[in-house]
Amino acid sequence: MAHDVDMVVRNGRIVDGTGAEAFEADIAISGGRIVEVGTLSVRGRDEVDAQGLVVTPGFVDIHTHYDGQVTWADRLIPSSSHGVTTVVMGNCGVGFAPCRPDQHEMLIGLMEGVEDIPHPVLVDGLPWTWETFPQYLDFLATRRYDMDICAYVPHAPVRVYVMGQRGADREPATPADLEQMARIVREAVAAGAMGFSTSRTFFHRSADGKSTPSFEAADDELMALAQALKASGKGVMQLISDFDDPEQTFALLRRLVQRAGRPLSVSLLEGGYGPMTLRWHDVLDWAAEATSAGLPIKAQVLSRAIGVMLGHELTLNTFYTCGSYVKLAQLPFDEKIRELQRPEVRARILAESADPDPTIVLGRLAREFDHMFLLGDPPDYEQPVGQSIAARAKRLAVSPEELAYDLMLERNGRNNLYVTLCNYEHGSLDSSLGMMRHPGSVLGLGDGGAHCGTICDGSYPTFMLTHWVRDRTRGERLPLPAVVKLLSCDTARAVGLEDRGLIAPGYKADLNLFDLDRLHLHAPEVAHDLPSGGRRLVQRADGYTATIVSGAVVYRGGVPTGLLPGRLVRGPQAPALH
Repeated sequence: MAHDVDMVVRNGRIVDGTGAEAFEADIAISGGRIVEVGTLSVRGRDEVDAQGLVVTPGFVDIHTHYDGQVTWADRLIPSSSHGVTTVVMGNCGVGFAPCRPDQHEMLIGLMEGVEDIPHPVLVDGLPWTWETFPQYLDFLATRRYDMDICAYVPHAPVRVYVMGQRGADREPATPADLEQMARIVREAVAAGAMGFSTSRTFFHRSADGKSTPSFEAADDELMALAQALKASGKGVMQLISDFDDPEQTFALLRRLVQRAGRPLSVSLLEGGYGPMTLRWHDVLDWAAEATSAGLPIKAQVLSRAIGVMLGHELTLNTFYTCGSYVKLAQLPFDEKIRELQRPEVRARILAESADPDPTIVLGRLAREFDHMFLLGDPPDYEQPVGQSIAARAKRLAVSPEELAYDLMLERNGRNNLYVTLCNYEHGSLDSSLGMMRHPGSVLGLGDGGAHCGTICDGSYPTFMLTHWVRDRTRGERLPLPAVVKLLSCDTARAVGLEDRGLIAPGYKADLNLFDLDRLHLHAPEVAHDLPSGGRRLVQRADGYTATIVSGAVVYRGGVPTGLLPGRLVRGPQAPALH
């Protein structure tokens, strides 16, 4: 190449996303694309020194809930802090389009309940300049971000848009309803939706405790949506479903893929109820067998336990329904902590019952002491059961409630506890390891943009690099090339984004540069940076030297550069031309 290029990343240790071993090379970038990889003499207008650094493709997170955040923010924290350069939102059948003007509050209540995004944040943050899904995408196309964004058309808003209150009340859809829903999905996919998503789990409830509108939707309704994808000739399906009868659930998945002729992914977790199953091995085997038979099905899995955070700044804590605690809940934070430190208040709260709020499905976890831990800083996501609050309390000869009360008051009342909801049945992450290694799986379920006051798993890419590649002591680790492939190429292919996820000529110039030895994941902390001062859990990382999106450096040393090259991606993307 005789001419200059936009950028050259020099002397990096390239882990290219194919799963192959690392190699030393330079990367030339022009027009937002990689144009050459090797030992290069060409000069770039921007020269980036990657000596001693690992260089990977940007990570692709296919399970997020930034549907609201993308309407008011340009930086998609926490994901962009962890090397993610493309996200897919609209998962689990929830979102904000299509939506009639008189249905705004209904969809806000649904997202508030299902994804724990505070009501005032959504009321003040959402501009509601759209009604249809194509209009929603057109609005997003006018905005700029620190990464690329993609969106599913979500089933619940489609159902409510067509059926009104009948849809919210989960009444059966009529043939006319099905025809309208299918038309909306076809129009959404034509406008750039990645496909459609739906939820069939009792876990997903609106703020008033009612099940999501798509829960227990009849098979003919799901088949109508699948048929819409078949007519479109593109798109993928995403759903979460209760695995109370794994064979029956998987049979439905197969029928959907047969009807649509399109790929599908389903959330899969280890556990004993809801969208979890102790038979996850079987589900993964069935997915791999179906894929081999020409019915592409992947199970979305997470690299660690889904852990619910408990604390005085958060949605839940061990005492959140105790009468005396409820009376203090609306006090300014520092005043509330001073009250909780008073011995007589402590004694009164410890003596009170704590029946979980029935509208909050996760509420029962507030006293799961056998699966509750002090996460620590740096956070330890794989602690032995001997470190649980129950086990520690027994050794100290105190009740678990007493220990939890005292621990949450440390650090000026900002100490948080961590309860493993799933993927930790046997007190280790060996089940997550088995899931990730299985050919029937794909990484996902980080839920970036959601669960603002309960869960903080959008940091999982950094956890993959630190825990699974470098730090794990309680079992096998994973090689760096395999982890990078899981985070980039595999996730991109799963949703039809074949133009990214690899470091090779013709591919999108989305890159991460980091020092693996210095990579460090901080403990989750509370930030008040949402509209109306709303709070959310965030998790920072050190060690990322640069994150590059479309050939522009969006973060240097973890600090935003101000560049916002990220755009709405409309639908699947063709493979790169070499």
